Amino acid sequence: MTGGFFFAERPDRSAPDALLFWSADVDGSVVSVRAEPVAAADPDAFALARLAGRASLARGDDGREHLLLSDGWRRLRLDVVEGTLLGEGHVRLHFEMAGFAQLEARLLTIRRLLSLWRKERFLHALFQPLAGLAHRLEALRVADARSAGASYREIAVALYGEQRVGAEWEGRSDFLLSRVRRRAAEARRMEKGGYRALLRTR
Repeated sequence: MTGGFFFAERPDRSAPDALLFWSADVDGSVVSVRAEPVAAADPDAFALARLAGRASLARGDDGREHLLLSDGWRRLRLDVVEGTLLGEGHVRLHFEMAGFAQLEARLLTIRRLLSLWRKERFLHALFQPLAGLAHRLEALRVADARSAGASYREIAVALYGEQRVGAEWEGRSDFLLSRVRRRAAEARRMEKGGYRALLRTR
């Protein structure tokens, strides 16, 4: 495992298509489950085939299964610590949680799973945008531009437009330059592992 996930996607793959299996060590919303075989008529019976269009399953080096359920923009993760979700049979999921530190995030994952199971779609109301998301997306754009050799002024033009930069870049205030520098600094922090904090605080 590298960078907190089980495998790396191709960098040219779009975000909605990327399959990122974040480890429970960095993503506090991952819920561990035990899968107990049950009859199909059991009211708690779960069959992965019902969610096949949204499900991706990976197997770790230890043989355990890691489930990702996603519609591209919204996703949730389960780790199967006992039993299996593969095969044609049905299982009852036993959710394993302990402590308070990540309890709220894991309960939210269960609520999302429950709504997906009942309605076969993700409820937008259960997936609120991250605070500061616009700033972080801007930081990623700055990081890409810097890696391509762009100057701070060129980055500012790409972000805020030629007209605004022309009017404000060399004025009394260095607001735009400072803003680009802040985004560049944030991008460097994220590249050095700061992105893990996004998963722990969501």
